[in-house]
Amino acid sequence: MADQLPLCPECSSDLAYEMGALLVCPMCGHEWSPADAAADGEAPAERVVKDAVGNVLADGDTVVVTTTIKVKGSPQGIKAGTKVRGIRLIDPVNGHDIDCKVDGFGAMLLKSSLVKKA
Repeated sequence: MADQLPLCPECSSDLAYEMGALLVCPMCGHEWSPADAAADGEAPAERVVKDAVGNVLADGDTVVVTTTIKVKGSPQGIKAGTKVRGIRLIDPVNGHDIDCKVDGFGAMLLKSSLVKKA
């Protein structure tokens, strides 16, 4: 599908479909015009990523792992207290919103709820 339909403005469902000149959400039943959505011109809110204790994270920050993390396919995991430098915030992938390189493991995705800002 080359063109993506917008999310439902009521429930944020991505299952919207076209019905004539309107877009319809099957989850909540909301109907809206695509022209109305474009006319609103609201910029999407900046996503804020917070660590385990509530500090706001940014690209390039250094974080410390708060709990030991098991790594699939590795005999040992990432131990609590491991420093990770130069994180990069990404759109969540299965709940993982930090892309980084961990010494001894390489490139990984981490959850922000398992780290704290150093």
